[in-house]
Amino acid sequence: HSHGNNTLEVIWTTIPVFIFLALAIYGNEQWTQMRLRTPPADALPVAVVGEQFGWNVRYPGPDGKLAKMTAAKVSKENPFGIDPQDPDGRDDFTTYGELVFPVGRPVRLYLSSKDVIHAFYVPEFRLYQDMVPGRVYDFVWFKAEATGYFQLACNQLCGQGHYKMFGKLSVVPEPEYEAWAKGKAPAATVSSEANSSTPVAVAGR
Repeated sequence: HSHGNNTLEVIWTTIPVFIFLALAIYGNEQWTQMRLRTPPADALPVAVVGEQFGWNVRYPGPDGKLAKMTAAKVSKENPFGIDPQDPDGRDDFTTYGELVFPVGRPVRLYLSSKDVIHAFYVPEFRLYQDMVPGRVYDFVWFKAEATGYFQLACNQLCGQGHYKMFGKLSVVPEPEYEAWAKGKAPAATVSSEANSSTPVAVAGR
């Protein structure tokens, strides 16, 4: 048998309940905005496929359209799982371990993996998405508000070479991005590694 103040017990139990409910409702709203918001129509589509131990990146050419990805078609020879006859992909270009985005423009990512589970992780952008083989994740998008250099990392232990899973991510002014993109040859005529040889300068750095 114990004695206590029932009124106080009700108060200190009820108040935390309402606090946690408020946090849960607010958090769910933020989560919904992050996961369920439709990417803007003018978002730049970029495909990123992780592999042991690096990043394959595919950009749209002048037509602004990216070849459609099919996870079932992903292979060593076709890391993006695209149909070579898809007209939208004829002017696409690729890089390896190098990502460049225009500042102030929405970017929609198409994420997948060629072999094991990887994770697309850029802490400064609050971006994290596991990449499971056999699936294409097309709901991740963001808009960088400032230029700068950042690092893309894999946040899943994906093998002995996991430490190599770093990518260079640059956010540059729109004209600089356009100039960089124009200097890339279509994927059909050059490898990703060859297209990654051009250094990127970021304003103010």
